Amino acid sequence: MPHAMNTPHAMQILPLSQVYRLIEPGPVVLLTTSHQGHANVMTMSWHMMVDFNPPLIACIVSSGDFSFTALRATKACVIAIPAVELASKVVAVGNCSGRDMDKFAACGLTAVPATQVQAPLVGECFANLECVVKDTRLVNAYNLFVLEVVKAWHDPAQVAPKTIHHQGYGMFQVDGETITLPSRMP
Repeated sequence: MPHAMNTPHAMQILPLSQVYRLIEPGPVVLLTTSHQGHANVMTMSWHMMVDFNPPLIACIVSSGDFSFTALRATKACVIAIPAVELASKVVAVGNCSGRDMDKFAACGLTAVPATQVQAPLVGECFANLECVVKDTRLVNAYNLFVLEVVKAWHDPAQVAPKTIHHQGYGMFQVDGETITLPSRMP
């Protein structure tokens, strides 16, 4: 049995359904696909770095999402990273389906041709990562794709962009102060 805390600020049980709100892995991003002549964009926050060289990113795309079919069929996408100024558009993208509309047009985003994949870059984002699917072994069990970044772009006009991080139930946190501490990592 876990040790009980006998302090005025004792820990309390947190419902397991709330754990994801504590551990969201990174900034909210936009994932674009292109399949059968139809470009689509979705909002995604369940992703993480897996390796550095080449850059590998694991991400969850629900089998119920319109983008899932396109990603599985084409094995390519773009991960576009928006700054906080795009927060309302990012939420709008997440609150509608590409099955029903052109989400780029509906949400006021610009699809820009990529060079390595058919999926478009998002012109308003400060960074865009062209990706190919590297590993699908966990797709059937967990909807988890491992992507390899094959080309990366950034907008030098967007200086020190702040990202948003989903905390659930419509709540987001904005990047804060940057600090530098001694490190042995390269």
